[in-house]
Amino acid sequence: MGRSRNTRRTQSAEAVVETVEGGLAELIPDRDRARAWTLLIDGAPQSHVDLDDPGYLAFEYQRRLGHIIDLAAAPGRPVHAVHLGGGAFTLARYTAATRPRSTQQIVERDAALVQLVRRALPLDPNARIRVRSMDARAGLAKVPDGWADLVIVDVFSGARTPAHLTSVEFLTDIRRVLKDGGVYAANLADGPPLAHLRGQVSTASVVFPELALVADPVVLRGKRFGNAVLVASAHPLPVAELTRRSASDPHPARVEHGRTLIDFTGGAAAVTDAAAVASPAPPPSVFR
Repeated sequence: MGRSRNTRRTQSAEAVVETVEGGLAELIPDRDRARAWTLLIDGAPQSHVDLDDPGYLAFEYQRRLGHIIDLAAAPGRPVHAVHLGGGAFTLARYTAATRPRSTQQIVERDAALVQLVRRALPLDPNARIRVRSMDARAGLAKVPDGWADLVIVDVFSGARTPAHLTSVEFLTDIRRVLKDGGVYAANLADGPPLAHLRGQVSTASVVFPELALVADPVVLRGKRFGNAVLVASAHPLPVAELTRRSASDPHPARVEHGRTLIDFTGGAAAVTDAAAVASPAPPPSVFR
């Protein structure tokens, strides 16, 4: 019943607008794709979903996270994945489409947003995706030790990553839930002088021995505000293949790792709970 209502709404190209805990949520139909939608919260783009083709990732940062999902295990092999931050469940849908029989947990604090997405953009009932409406860190604490092949963090409140999701203590709990060869990936946003991004790399280096950072070269040079994807693991990362894929994207990205990435931090201190602050707010021009 819900699916047929959604289909008619897409065909008539009507936006869906509702107030959720995080602000004003808008689902805007994609004029070029029959059953695709963009989710905005208070005007800031959050997610893009194509219900007919969940393997399609429209946003740059989601494509980069998609590469990490692709490289987290042998092609098509099911994985255990934790998604902290739900949005429109884009990356969980992608994982289910590209790795059938995967078991996934989404933790999204905004219960009203979860209800909106479930109703307007229903999940495949056969996908093994559980959604918890709770704080990301509280939800992470409920995941068993060594359960996850992949933990993806994409949490924004008012376009900023909350302070308690930026610390050594938080990343230590992520490492606890990861399997020995598991991978952590986070969507980060920053602009000049990149203090937040440098600090997040330093923080991850305290917990994980292997790191990589994927971003537009202009962002890495501190020329504009933008997204960067931080990847970490206890084992060597597929840097060569990640570099190849990122460079061949419609908006090419650079991958930094090893000594170059440590130098990028400029000696920034690791972040602890006691000193953590939220990521910087993007300038208004970012969403124009």
